[in-house]
Amino acid sequence: MEASIRHIIPITTIARDRVLPKAGRVIVRKGQKVAPADVVAESIVAPAHILLDIARGLGVPADQVGQYMQRRSGEQVEADDIIAGPVGVGKRVVRAPKAGKVIITDSEQVLLETQGRPFELRAGYSGVITDLVPDRGVRIETTGALVQGVWGNGRMDAGVLTVLASRPDEPLTSDRLDISMRGAVVLGGIITSTDVFSMAAEVPLRGILAASMPAEFLPVASKCAVPIILLEGFGQIPLNTAAYKLLSTSERREAMVVADTWNPYTGARPEVVIALPTAGDQAYPIDSVSFRAGQTVRVVRSPQRGAVGLIHKLLPGKVFLASGLSAVCAEIRLENGENVVLPLANLEVLV
Repeated sequence: MEASIRHIIPITTIARDRVLPKAGRVIVRKGQKVAPADVVAESIVAPAHILLDIARGLGVPADQVGQYMQRRSGEQVEADDIIAGPVGVGKRVVRAPKAGKVIITDSEQVLLETQGRPFELRAGYSGVITDLVPDRGVRIETTGALVQGVWGNGRMDAGVLTVLASRPDEPLTSDRLDISMRGAVVLGGIITSTDVFSMAAEVPLRGILAASMPAEFLPVASKCAVPIILLEGFGQIPLNTAAYKLLSTSERREAMVVADTWNPYTGARPEVVIALPTAGDQAYPIDSVSFRAGQTVRVVRSPQRGAVGLIHKLLPGKVFLASGLSAVCAEIRLENGENVVLPLANLEVLV
């Protein structure tokens, strides 16, 4: 059975594609070194559409609009260009509110597509451009520690890692944040108040790495301008020991926070990369693996959710569970010494 993989790796080579939402222009070259804030490609995205009521604007009946139209479908216009008119003694006209393109004209209305906003695609990682995706983006390679999470608010930034959690379940509260942390990425335990997000933006921080938070905080966290990654998920779940040990021993190193949304179909996860020097090539992370004895796994469902342990053995056939269901299971030896039998569907492999 193929296992869900979550990477918690002390040092590895990481390759990531960074692409535009639509075709544009790549502005870096292959072999170029980049920093997380460097722009690697740019395009124009999200054009807006404005419906102009010509009949009302000119103050004439709909069947008379045609004789006053000065623009046709497909024409480009600049801001304040006349679309229709003039009419009457007052020389009434309808002007384009913004630069754009006339898409549709009918008997009384015009649909104007305005120019989209510029979009700059930033590298997100410190590394080297190893490949170009024509008109769309780049592939970046870097070397460092990799820790993947469960949820991210869609933002990215980088800063020096500051460890606030002295233990995996320590609460992260707003009074722990102050101006001395400006520009830092902080590692905390469990977020207990939404005040953390407003304080993080006020400082401002470059990122928050937390174990978990209540699900009701989701709307506020999603709007926070600071990148946020939950390494365990929603609820009050302590940070797993593997991630805590790796991150808590990486204080004062550069942390690249890419709080992307988890996509189970592509395998993309929110992740933090800790920049590390290396004296040689490192292997790429494993993309797929089957369950086997000896693997380190994390439990993803209650009541042991968040616990880490080793697969002692895979059990033959299907096991009938207390819930009345049957599933393929494994015997897991948890870090606290407890032996439990859990469905493989409740586990992810830490590699």
